Amino acid sequence: MKIYKVFALSILIAAGFSSCELTEKPTSFYEKDTYFKSTEQAKMAVVGIYNSLSTLNHYGQFEMAMPSSDDIYYIKGTGTDNTRRDIAHYMVSSTNKWVADLWKYKYMGIDRANFAIDGIQKMVNYENDPYLKDLLGQAHFLRAFLAFDLVKYWGDVPFKTNYTSGYDGAFNGRVNREEIYDQIIADLNFAKENLQKANASSSPEVVSRGAAHAMLMRVYLQRAGYSLQQDGKLTRPDEASRKNYFNAVVSEWSALQSEGYHGFYDQGYKELFVGYSAGTLNSKESLWEIAFNPTGSGYRDNAGTWATYNGPEVDAPKKNATPDAMGRANAFFRVLPAWKGFFEDQDERRDVMVCTYKYKWDADKGTHKKVENKKLTDWYPGKWRREWMPGGFVDPNNTGVNYCPLRYADAVLMAAEAYNELGNTQEAWKLLNAVRTRAHATPITDANYNELMKAPKVYNLPYIQDGDAAGKFRTALYWERGFELAFEGQRKYDLLRWGILGDALKYFQDHMHKSLKGKYVAGEKFVKGQHELFPIPLGEIQANPALKNQNNPGYK
Repeated sequence: MKIYKVFALSILIAAGFSSCELTEKPTSFYEKDTYFKSTEQAKMAVVGIYNSLSTLNHYGQFEMAMPSSDDIYYIKGTGTDNTRRDIAHYMVSSTNKWVADLWKYKYMGIDRANFAIDGIQKMVNYENDPYLKDLLGQAHFLRAFLAFDLVKYWGDVPFKTNYTSGYDGAFNGRVNREEIYDQIIADLNFAKENLQKANASSSPEVVSRGAAHAMLMRVYLQRAGYSLQQDGKLTRPDEASRKNYFNAVVSEWSALQSEGYHGFYDQGYKELFVGYSAGTLNSKESLWEIAFNPTGSGYRDNAGTWATYNGPEVDAPKKNATPDAMGRANAFFRVLPAWKGFFEDQDERRDVMVCTYKYKWDADKGTHKKVENKKLTDWYPGKWRREWMPGGFVDPNNTGVNYCPLRYADAVLMAAEAYNELGNTQEAWKLLNAVRTRAHATPITDANYNELMKAPKVYNLPYIQDGDAAGKFRTALYWERGFELAFEGQRKYDLLRWGILGDALKYFQDHMHKSLKGKYVAGEKFVKGQHELFPIPLGEIQANPALKNQNNPGYK
């Protein structure tokens, strides 16, 4: 059973503010120069960074909209709301409230990390204290994680590695993303040298060395791919640089393997996701989990909506509910139904990924009953579900289900991609097929490639050429990362770095089931040269003179 980590901060530390919040001095805070006197105080500073992630307005809920819509799922409803729907359906503007909050929380976390890093490394006993070095490694990792979000979402952004102690340091101009990438990599290299190794008794809610290796793999792959520049052009690095990045991915993969612990979850793919909802901590496949822990109705700090916002629908329990009744799930996300048919029948991932039923309230019996949805437009992401949670609930809407942004299977597929791009396609197939075998899917070979990777089993993809061995692997990887990692936050950015985001959105909209007309609109709304990035919040443009009143391409 999961033991929840409680990130209770009763006072604010000086690093806990975004740039636009530094015009007033808080009434209760710790001065940096007098704060870092003990190990517990250093730990408190690092807990503050984690705390910036574990809230509804960040990774608890708002972050869920950022990777959608892709070619697998979308958010229900296309009417403008200036929040989640506009983000998901490529109708977002610079006044979007959720985008503004996410911008704020990411800078809040980075500023807290800067505060912790500077303070811990100046502590008297730092050099001889392995625990302080581990705490410092955690702070470096978390700063890198948040900075990577900034680059993925906004491209060239204000960035610095010293904490904001006053108004004068609050406003900065854009920094070229390549410089930010360099700092991200430096932070993760520091982290991998100073974090503890994971083992069977360690908690995945605290970052370990394996997480740093896997995060470096992700960063190098994203850096090697396409991204939208400030002139509105989609470009990627030169081939020599890309080869260096792919070699770095392989190097980190080797280091991850040498840790000797991480691997596929022993109980299988379905039980992995049942475990997330059930609160089972698993440090073998989960390289890191962002922890959530609601403590009562309406309590938002450290609450999440995993399994309610993005799981199958569950009616709200009524007054005659039994103590072990399920809480509510509003199920805003929907799956493109074609994906259910893309899987082989024996592939365990199919019925985990796509949920075709909901739970209605039975007033007579005072409990929920399962009901199959006849409409294809009411098929849900199924990786997180109320039914897999322990009976009863603390909050009818929020949950304590963790989010895992880094897991071992993703690292296996990242390594496979790098091997293929370096010409070692044989090793790439070996790794990809290991992921398939775990899920009971048929390994792909030359003999069955057309059967498994061509119509009618899946779509024939016009935007990926498979005339040679490397192209066949890229096609298989396109599908495999969808099968394995749907809804986990990576798909949209896979498509973007491959340079096919707009193509995939349009192709899937052109081939969607007729019942989705007017509901899945991503292919229609997406504008190439704009929607690869989000707008910088208008409030930040107006408040920060160093941005020179210039937003990202296509936004005002």
